[in-house]
Amino acid sequence: MITTLQDWDTALFLWLNSQHHPYVDKIMIFFTATFVWIPLYVLLGGIMIASYQGKAWRYLLLVGLIILCSDQFASGLVKPLIARPRPCHNPELQTRVFAPIGCGGLYGFISSHAANTFALATYVWLISAGWYSRRVLRMSMFIWAAVVSYSRIYLGVHYPADVFLGALSGVSIALGCWHVALRLRWIDAVTS
Repeated sequence: MITTLQDWDTALFLWLNSQHHPYVDKIMIFFTATFVWIPLYVLLGGIMIASYQGKAWRYLLLVGLIILCSDQFASGLVKPLIARPRPCHNPELQTRVFAPIGCGGLYGFISSHAANTFALATYVWLISAGWYSRRVLRMSMFIWAAVVSYSRIYLGVHYPADVFLGALSGVSIALGCWHVALRLRWIDAVTS
């Protein structure tokens, strides 16, 4: 069963990774870069400060904790524990993988990019109930997370299962931290 799932994952990866075009390559390289999203993070921080004023530091601290937990779960725990090589490090696939940004670390299961972006998108969904244009923001955050996550497959550094399970872990960690913060009365419940 595991072998069959891995074969499907590999086949889907090879198909998705082969669907590249020079113009789209540049877009995917842009989306996968972490530093280009700093203005988005500053904007979200500003919105949190404006929305929660005196309690904003709690919401900002919680987002930092969620991203830290998400990143450490993916990179610090799961990747070394499972030790599944990235497709660009797989000797059977290396000649067929399109990897224009290089390969990165040896292990790819699960995707930290997917875990972190989906954790942030979920957190924004949870805290944005009173924000102006929240529907557009919520949808935009999940589209952003999906494109960043897909870019990792497109650029040859993750299998689809790495991305899917990374995204699932990010959502789960954000929800878990949110509920713990609510129980501890660290933050106020918001209604959508």
